[in-house]
Amino acid sequence: MSKKFKILCLLLAAAILLIVVINLNTGFLSLTLQDFLQDSAQSQIAEIRINRVLVMLLAGISIPTSGFLMQEYFQNPLAGPDILGITSVASLSVAFYIFFSHDLLIPEFLQNSFLSLSAITGSLGLMLILLSMSNKFQDKSYLIIFGFLISAFAGAVVSLLQFYAENQSLKNYILWSFGANNMVTRNQIYVLAILVFIGLFICFKSIKPLIGNSLGTSYAQSLGVNLKQLKLLIIVASSLLSASITAFLGPILFVGIIVPHFCRLIYNPSKLWQQWILNMFLGMLVMLLFSVVAEKTQIPMNVISSVFGIPVILLMLLKQNKV
Repeated sequence: MSKKFKILCLLLAAAILLIVVINLNTGFLSLTLQDFLQDSAQSQIAEIRINRVLVMLLAGISIPTSGFLMQEYFQNPLAGPDILGITSVASLSVAFYIFFSHDLLIPEFLQNSFLSLSAITGSLGLMLILLSMSNKFQDKSYLIIFGFLISAFAGAVVSLLQFYAENQSLKNYILWSFGANNMVTRNQIYVLAILVFIGLFICFKSIKPLIGNSLGTSYAQSLGVNLKQLKLLIIVASSLLSASITAFLGPILFVGIIVPHFCRLIYNPSKLWQQWILNMFLGMLVMLLFSVVAEKTQIPMNVISSVFGIPVILLMLLKQNKV
């Protein structure tokens, strides 16, 4: 581990701790340390803020990791869960669940589990389609176009569902799509943490084969890399990480693209283990910053991520065009 990498990690960790403290002190009411540590009149508000920080940390780990895996596998800096349509299809699956589950007798304690399962199933199905299409496209950049078409189609279907939906179902979907991080409960965080841990474990198993894959298919096979198994690991990990966050927080756009991009700018892009760690550190910092802005301005989280992400992606395209 190089000295530069250690310094970067220490700086990011210090910044994360600072933003965590700012997050815990951001809101309509001022809280004291006692409110966080002991029972008081405002302990419930303190718990909401703690939950907000925890879910932002999980989102900051998951979304950039998903984008990092896809970009390294497809060898395309614009690959990501939202650009390739995974987030849109996860949102479509959640929309189907919200709009039609009111006719089903589902116990309340199982509703959030089904919500997460629907998002993961939808994104997993799309990833299988994308990877099967990748064998037919000689130029993998066509997958970006294919993902855009899928996103457009999913958006059209969601709009159609919204048009015919009942008032309460429509309200529930709109509130979900805003990405309200204050609405996530502690029990939901436990479920989300389990899903994220599974996704990270699969990612851990994928890094070493990805290093071989980055050197070329023939060289990877000579090293004993199982390319079919690698493809499956990428499918499951990326879908699980991005869809689980989408299920509980709504669509958080472009973070899975811009964070890996910045990590490659600040450190050697060929060091995949270090890149993965940097993605998680920087992702947590970015999501915590978004959380502070959302609380200060009352602007939905997905709007903030889009306003921040779109100019960055445009600059990436202009930079690639110059090269």
